[in-house]
Amino acid sequence: MTNPLLADWTGPFALPPFEAIEDAHFAPALERAMEEGRAAVRAIAENPEPPTFANTIEALEGADRLLDRVAGVFYNLAGADANPAREALQREMAPKLSAYGSEITMNAALFARIEDLWSRRDALGLDPEQARVLMLTRRGFVRAGAALQGAEAQRLKEIKARLATLGTQFTQNLLHDERDWFMDLTEDQLAPLPGFVADAARAAGKERDRGPVVTLNRSLITPFLAHHPDRELRRRAFEAWTARGANGGETDNRAIAAEILSLREERAKLLGHDSFADYKLETEMAGTPDAVRALLMDVWTPARRAALADAEALAEMARADGVVGPLEPWDWRYWSERRRRRLHDLDEAEVKPFFQLDRMIEAAFSCAHRLFGLEFRALDAPMYHRDVRAWEVTREGRHVAVFLGDYFARPSKRSGAWCSAMRSQQKLHGDVRPIVVNVCNFTHAEPALLSYDDARTLFHEFGHALHQMLSDVRYPSISGTSVARDFVELPSQLYEHWLEVPEVLAEFATHAETGEPMPEELLQKVLGAATYDMGFQTVEYVASALVDLAFHEGPAPSDPMQRQAEVLEGIGMPRAIAMRHATPHFAHVFAGDGYSAGYYSYMWSEVMDADAFAAFEERGDPFDPETARRLEADILSRGGSVDARELYERFRGRMPGVEALLKGRGLDAAA
Repeated sequence: MTNPLLADWTGPFALPPFEAIEDAHFAPALERAMEEGRAAVRAIAENPEPPTFANTIEALEGADRLLDRVAGVFYNLAGADANPAREALQREMAPKLSAYGSEITMNAALFARIEDLWSRRDALGLDPEQARVLMLTRRGFVRAGAALQGAEAQRLKEIKARLATLGTQFTQNLLHDERDWFMDLTEDQLAPLPGFVADAARAAGKERDRGPVVTLNRSLITPFLAHHPDRELRRRAFEAWTARGANGGETDNRAIAAEILSLREERAKLLGHDSFADYKLETEMAGTPDAVRALLMDVWTPARRAALADAEALAEMARADGVVGPLEPWDWRYWSERRRRRLHDLDEAEVKPFFQLDRMIEAAFSCAHRLFGLEFRALDAPMYHRDVRAWEVTREGRHVAVFLGDYFARPSKRSGAWCSAMRSQQKLHGDVRPIVVNVCNFTHAEPALLSYDDARTLFHEFGHALHQMLSDVRYPSISGTSVARDFVELPSQLYEHWLEVPEVLAEFATHAETGEPMPEELLQKVLGAATYDMGFQTVEYVASALVDLAFHEGPAPSDPMQRQAEVLEGIGMPRAIAMRHATPHFAHVFAGDGYSAGYYSYMWSEVMDADAFAAFEERGDPFDPETARRLEADILSRGGSVDARELYERFRGRMPGVEALLKGRGLDAAA
């Protein structure tokens, strides 16, 4: 029987044939794809012809086409719709795929061809994009250990395979803890909650064939913590939320985190670096751990000052209401929500009906049309889950991409929100157009209502999607979001600004029942409260980024939890605020190498996104056509074809300082 993953995909836009794919198809398809990749690499390495850019670098760019296609489907499904079979295959394939990658990067004959080209690079007549790809390819091989030999090379292979296994285990443990915990609520316990929270609790319980529950899905637990007056229920929910990955037993991630940190340090030293942070930051815009720490501390000091002032105000409110003892982390959101109502006359229950999921999707699409001329047409095609929606993206009648939106939380989906590509843009093998996926974890209720923060998340992930869809490069390795980690968040965080444009909210923030637009008075309250509680939000983020940096900057800690506590004590972490991501559930850092020693990158990019949106403001029009054209030409279309700093300086003329970020977060007065 034909394996649909290995056959030509002949459906509309060459979408994966989800209706024909079974879990049993993945393992043989992945094995076959690796076989084909090995054969292609062997042919390159053993080619008797002298090395050329075409027969070595371009050939290498196409060696993994089948593996990219199969893995693109499998890993999207494993993250968004896990099941025991997919989880087992993830565990099986992690070390195999790591070993496969090591075979390529440590192929001495292949690396010799790359080195030969590098030594003759000025005489090869390469265009700028080719020169960039050659540099990145060689750098990637060197950083993967191509120059190592003997026992050191073998040890690096072992380290990378073990890290792949541990990252998979960390992710699956976290998913299990998130999936397995819930707290039943009686109708009496639901009564004090706003309708949208109660409806979400009922919907979550229905998914589990029981009555209303609180789960560890952020879109449910955070409004529960903000609105339920029962302090004991809040404590139970908060402690379960923050204990993910640290509950003992088979799903405990603490020992895994310690081993990951130790192996990363050993890997970095094998490659000639003093620490993993030095190794990791070598290729980022920041460059050094000192530069990262300087940025984070420039923001930490005013953020902490603002948070401590807010904490005193919240504690006073709690004491006036009869609370004995200090303000606790499970208290903050509850008293902060009450304070927001007092200061801004703004109630989340009043605002939320105006943020319908469908209307916010329309808003994101509308902004993309006004800025970049993109059109979105709904597609009726089989998807991997009934919740997934699909659109064809066009411009002036020309196909640009297929966009998939997977918006609702479910027990089979890992937490958080992300953007990925099942297929990336490239021109090396024809005009290949991308299939881009946005995954979120919004509460599945009817109607589907978002918080303002949820709406920002939707815009954020769609900004990543635009980076993929508008990519216009030749080579797969530099397509779309294949950029420096501390640059990749610029397009996503920049796009969030359009949600705050008054005319966008005026058009799309319409009431779920009446269809009426948000009243102007309420609109101004929403915009006026945009930076409310920013001390809290900044402190919980920066604390996580500083812990991440400390983990990777010096010797690996044998007890990461102790090191975490030492860092928090050293920076004066406010008692009533918890890290956004404590170590046992810090998936950004421990699920893989992506954000390890790199969680700071959201803030590094925010320095730029605040300044980049100012380019539109300076023209007096958030949809200024010329500025939008330059944004696409200088940044969104270029992928990794040009150094990130050069791209930004082309767009803006210079790199920005931290001032715009502090102003955007409302922390400039506390600086």
